[in-house]
Amino acid sequence: MAGNSQRKGAIKKSGKGNPTAGSGGRVRRGLEGKGPTPKAKDRPYHAQYKAAKRAEKSAARRPQKRRTGGDSEWVAGRNSVVEALRAGVPVTGVYVAEGAERDGRLREAFGIVADRGLSLMEVTRGELDRMTSGAVHQGLAARIPAYEYAHPDDLLDAAADNGEPPLIVALDSVTDPRNLGAIVRSAAGFGAHGVLIPERRSAGMTASAWKTSAGAAARTPVAQTVNLVRQLKAYQEAGLMVVGLAADGDVSLPDLDLADGPLVVVVGSEGNGLSRLVSETCDQLVSIPMASTLESLNAGVAAGVALYAIAEARR
Repeated sequence: MAGNSQRKGAIKKSGKGNPTAGSGGRVRRGLEGKGPTPKAKDRPYHAQYKAAKRAEKSAARRPQKRRTGGDSEWVAGRNSVVEALRAGVPVTGVYVAEGAERDGRLREAFGIVADRGLSLMEVTRGELDRMTSGAVHQGLAARIPAYEYAHPDDLLDAAADNGEPPLIVALDSVTDPRNLGAIVRSAAGFGAHGVLIPERRSAGMTASAWKTSAGAAARTPVAQTVNLVRQLKAYQEAGLMVVGLAADGDVSLPDLDLADGPLVVVVGSEGNGLSRLVSETCDQLVSIPMASTLESLNAGVAAGVALYAIAEARR
């Protein structure tokens, strides 16, 4: 029946052109302000928003800094303790055995302890034997905290913070802590952004490495990785070139044209050099020219020479 408003379809109840609803309300609502435009990082479809989300996920996946195997390490013996104190090793406490003979080394240790405000405790000789696990302590020992290793990505962050192309030193099965300490010292001296070591079959940041670094370990981060080859490939994906030091390298160090770019320098073990997988991962193998083919350099010296040449090329 015409005009029957109850009949289905007789009056259009929604949509554009609805004669009963009118248009004033809809137009007025459409003209209302929606507030300030969100910042780019707050807009879900903006590149900055997506980049921030990726960074958050990466940070969530990144493990916390790892400590060495134990809670602390002991330096035992008068010469060793004095050398550690001289080198600025982060000693947390010095222990002297009751009745220990006072000599020049003991007095020097006491003087450094007093100057640095360190804790000095007197214990029985038997207690000192127990704490140092029976080491020959000569009545004097020092305790140092376990080293906190950086994450490999932290080394890239350090370069970015300085606005410099990354320069990282990676060690392949370098087992002598003194070589590790010397390499950390060279890395600090020649502008590297950190040192990367494998978790296994490698020297760690022990008291011996700390001493050899002459305090550089406090300024230059040392990172650990579970798998060295995998981490080198990750650095390559991040835009870094990887070069390995090898006696039979295809490129001589003075001719290295990658020195001024993002770079990882891999140093092999003291006896066997680079492992096969690491060598195959490198973009280039670089040799250090020697006056005699019978001569060779240990890992610490080789790293120092290479870093000096790279630093000169970057000037």
